[in-house]
Amino acid sequence: MNDDPSPIPSDGSGVAPRAAGSPMPFEDLEQPKPVAPTPPESARWIAFVGVLVGGLLGALIGYGTMDILSDSELSIGLGTLVAAAIGAVGVGILASLTLRAMSEWKATQHPQEGLSDDS
Repeated sequence: MNDDPSPIPSDGSGVAPRAAGSPMPFEDLEQPKPVAPTPPESARWIAFVGVLVGGLLGALIGYGTMDILSDSELSIGLGTLVAAAIGAVGVGILASLTLRAMSEWKATQHPQEGLSDDS
């Protein structure tokens, strides 16, 4: 007679037999569907417009600053272009990080998140 209360069988398999009708944990979970690795198209267009606006605002700041500091047309134009590039690159970096975070957030959702409890 075996007085061992452990649920592991003594045959060495390490797997306890499941009683008929007993619920298994997470038995009703479904495999998540693969998600697209890219952010939505609308978000990409918004990021593109943001980069353009960042470049435009950088150009305006560069023009205003160089107009006050210099009388040369060449230095005003060069300052405007440099400031526009800096503004566009800065906003582009932020847009890229935001779009990447959106993709990762969408890809790591729980597979049962959209299911309701009353079903």
